[in-house]
Amino acid sequence: MVHSVTLCACLSLLTVLSCHSRVLPRLSFPKGSPGRSLNVFKNPDVYNTTTLLLSSDEGTLFIGARDAVLSIDVSQSDAMTMKEKLDWSPSEKDLADCAMKGKMKMDCHNFVRVLQVLNSTHMYACGTFAFSPRCIYINSKTLSMATGPSGKPEEGRSRCPYDPYQRNTAITVDGELYTGTVADYRGTRPVISRHLSEGSHVDVKLDDTLGWLEDPTFIRSTYVPSEEKVYFFFSETGREYDFIDKLTVSRIAQVCTSDVGGQRTLQKRWTTFAKAQLLCQAGQELPYNILQDIVTLSPPEGSSEDETLFYGIFTSQWQVNLGRSAVCAFSLKDIKKVFTGHYKVLNRDTLKWSTRVQEQIASPGECGLHNASDNTLRFVKDNFLADKSVQPVTQGLTLVSPDKSYSNIAAQRVRGARGRDYTLLYLLTESGFLHKAVLLKNGAHIIEEIQVFDQPQAVKNLLLSVSKGAVMIGSSEGVISVPMSNCSYYWSCAECVLARDPFCGWDPVMKLCTDIHTHDHLVQDVDGGNVSAQCTYVTPRSRSAQSRTLSGEVVSVSLNEVVHLQCPGASHLAKRHWERLNSQLSPKIYIQSDDGGLSFVATPSTLGPYLCQSEENGYTQTLGIYHVKQKSSPTVPPATRNRPHSTPSTEAGIKTSIFTTRLITPTPTEPRTEPDAEVDPTDSPEDSPAASTHSRSFTPSLGTEKQDSRKTELGETHPLTDKPSYFQELVVVSVLLALCISALLTIAFHRFGHFCHSRTVPQTPSSRRDAEKGGSATPQERESLRGHSSRLEKRNGQAPNGQSHAGQAHNGTSPIMPSNSMLNSSNGHLPNTPI
Repeated sequence: MVHSVTLCACLSLLTVLSCHSRVLPRLSFPKGSPGRSLNVFKNPDVYNTTTLLLSSDEGTLFIGARDAVLSIDVSQSDAMTMKEKLDWSPSEKDLADCAMKGKMKMDCHNFVRVLQVLNSTHMYACGTFAFSPRCIYINSKTLSMATGPSGKPEEGRSRCPYDPYQRNTAITVDGELYTGTVADYRGTRPVISRHLSEGSHVDVKLDDTLGWLEDPTFIRSTYVPSEEKVYFFFSETGREYDFIDKLTVSRIAQVCTSDVGGQRTLQKRWTTFAKAQLLCQAGQELPYNILQDIVTLSPPEGSSEDETLFYGIFTSQWQVNLGRSAVCAFSLKDIKKVFTGHYKVLNRDTLKWSTRVQEQIASPGECGLHNASDNTLRFVKDNFLADKSVQPVTQGLTLVSPDKSYSNIAAQRVRGARGRDYTLLYLLTESGFLHKAVLLKNGAHIIEEIQVFDQPQAVKNLLLSVSKGAVMIGSSEGVISVPMSNCSYYWSCAECVLARDPFCGWDPVMKLCTDIHTHDHLVQDVDGGNVSAQCTYVTPRSRSAQSRTLSGEVVSVSLNEVVHLQCPGASHLAKRHWERLNSQLSPKIYIQSDDGGLSFVATPSTLGPYLCQSEENGYTQTLGIYHVKQKSSPTVPPATRNRPHSTPSTEAGIKTSIFTTRLITPTPTEPRTEPDAEVDPTDSPEDSPAASTHSRSFTPSLGTEKQDSRKTELGETHPLTDKPSYFQELVVVSVLLALCISALLTIAFHRFGHFCHSRTVPQTPSSRRDAEKGGSATPQERESLRGHSSRLEKRNGQAPNGQSHAGQAHNGTSPIMPSNSMLNSSNGHLPNTPI
C-alpha cells in the first residue's frame, strides 16, 4: 500500500513538473523597461484605487477609492487624466465612534467597495464608512451625489462589508442590486441578497437557518441572460466532508432573478438557491480547492450560450501545492447539468449531509418555485447542495504556475490571422507581475510578463477595456493601464512568429511586426511558431531599415588573460550555445555559465572568432559575434599562428601568477536586445549576413583584421613584424655565463695559491707520506676544509631558479638555457616570467 501511494505521489509530481516546463514566460519586462510602455494614474490625495467601473462607451473609468469617487478620462490610449472627484468622507464623529469600537484609525476611512451602474444617468456606490456601511446615488455626468428615494444616504447593511479587508461581490441587473457579503459588524452572518427591487419584486435574502453558507469568502458574481440567473462564486468550509476538519471547498451558487420568495414558507427568502462544488483537479493529484478569482468569457458569435466559460484561479491548502496556482475552466453546460441532477440531503438536527435516495418532490434551483406548495419549499430548503461536483473542461488544469501565486484574472477572445479564435488570459501575480498567456492545444504559452507594481499589493482589481486595447489594474499605488499588444517590440519576422501573440503578425511588404487588425495577409503561426515555414522569403529589418553586414566585436587580450564573453538573451525559452569555426569547445578549457556567458584563458589556440547562438522552437539564430585577438606589444609580441596548436591538457595546465579578468559585451545602441531575422535568399551576397546576428550595433566591419584571423585559423603565418624576439633572454643568459666563468676562475686561482703555499712549507718524510695518503691535516683543518668545500658547492652548485646544476646536467641542458619540455609547455616560446 505504501509503495502504491509513493508511486502515485511520484507520478503526480512528474505531472506537475511537466506542466511547469510549459508556463515559463518567454519575455520579461521589469518596471520602467522601454520595451513595454505603461500608463500610470497617481494622485497624492487619492488612495486605494481598487474598485473599477468602465462607462458604456469605455471612454471613462470610474474609480472607487478611499473617501472619494473619481472619473478618469481613458479615451486616449497613452494618457489617463482625472476629470472629476467626489469627496465622500466620514465626519469626525464617525471616526471617533469607529475608534471607540477598537478599530485602527487607518481602517476607519470610507473605502468604496461597491460601484455599479443603475441606468444611463446614475450609479450606485456603497462604502465601509467607518465600519458603518452607507450607500449613495451618483450622477454619472456631473459625478455628484443624487437624492435617493429616501432623500438621504441609505444604510449599507447586507450590501457592503463593514471591514475594508472583507471580500464581497455585487452586480446590478435591471436596476436591482445583487450582493454577497456579511450582514453584521463581526462578519459572522454571510448573506446573498437582492436590493433596490421595484414593481412586483421584493428584496429577498437567504434564510437564517444554519447550513446555507459556511463561513464563505465571496469572490465574484455574474449574470447569464439566457438562464435569467445570477451566479455567485465563493469559497467556504465543506461540511459534507466531515472526516476532514475545516476543509475549504470552492462553490458556485445560483438564484433566479424572477424569485420573489414563498407565500408562507420562505417568505422574502430565496426559493431558487442552490450550490455546487467547483473541483479544480488533475488526475489523482490533490485538488486546488481555494478560489482566488474567476472571470466569465462569453461564447463566440453564433455559438450557444452553453459554451460560456468561467476561468478561475485556485490555490491549495495542502502543503505539497503551497506557492502554486492553477487555472481551471468550467463550462455553463456542465454547471447546468450538475444543478439539474441529484442533491444531497441535510439533517437539520445534526447538520450532516447524506446522499440517501429519496423521492424527489421538486427540482432544487428551478425557477418559478415561489408559487410552489409548502411541502415542496420545505424539500427545497433541505436539498440545496448538488450531489455531483462541476468538473473542469478537458478534465484537467488549464495552466499551472510553478513558483507564482496568481491573485486576479481577466480573459478575452482574439481572432488570429487565419480566422481562428484564441483565448488570452491576463494573470496578476501576488508579487506584482502581469502574465499574458495564450491557450493552445498542447497547453498554455505565456507570451510575456510585465512588472506593474514595485511592492506586492494586498487589494487589487483587474478590468479589461477591449475597445481601447488595455488592461486596467487598480491598487493602492494607483491605476495602471497596460496595452494588450506590444507588436512593435519584435523587429524581425522570426521574433514576431516566435512570440506566438494572436495580436501580432509580420508584414512582408512593410518589413515590420504589426497589429493583426490593421493589415491583411500577415505572417503568423500562433499554434506552432514555425519560423522556417513562415519566414522563408522575408528580409530582415533593422532600425535603419537597411540590411546589416556581417560584423562583430573585436576583443583584444593578452596571453594568459581570463576572457569573459557575454551572450545576450533572446528569450527565456531559447537555449544558448557557443560555436567556433572548425573547433570544439572542450569543457576542460571553456566554461559556459547559466546566463549564457563563456569564460576561458587566452592562449594562442583560443584566439579567433566566437559565435553565440540561440535555438528556440527549431529555429537557430546568431546573437553575437566576437573576434578575440592578441594585443600588440613590443616586449611580448603575439605568438606565431603557424605553430601546431597545443593539446587541451597542455592549455588547461598553463600556470600564471596573475590573471586579468575582462567582461566583454556588445555595446548596444538601444536599451534592449533585438535578434535579427533570417536572410532573404534573393539578397546579394555582399548585403546579406552569413548568419542572423544580434541587432545590437557592433564595432564596424573588421576588414583585414578579420581576414588575418581567418588565415591563422587555416595555418597561415603572420608578417615578419609578428615574429618573436629573444633579446631579453639573450642578455640574461650572457650575464649568467659571465658570472659562472668568474666563479670558476676564482676557484682556480684559490686552488693554485694553496698549492704554491704547500710547496714552500718544509715537510718530513713521514708527513710527506701522510700527505700523499691524504691524511696529514689535523681534525680542525679537515673540518675547516670540509666547511669551505660545502660552501663552495652550495654557492656554485645552485642555479638561479632554484634548480641544481647536477639536475640540469642530468637533463642534458645548460643551467641557463630552457629545456625542451619548457618549450613544449609554452608552444615554442620562452616563458614571459622575469628572471
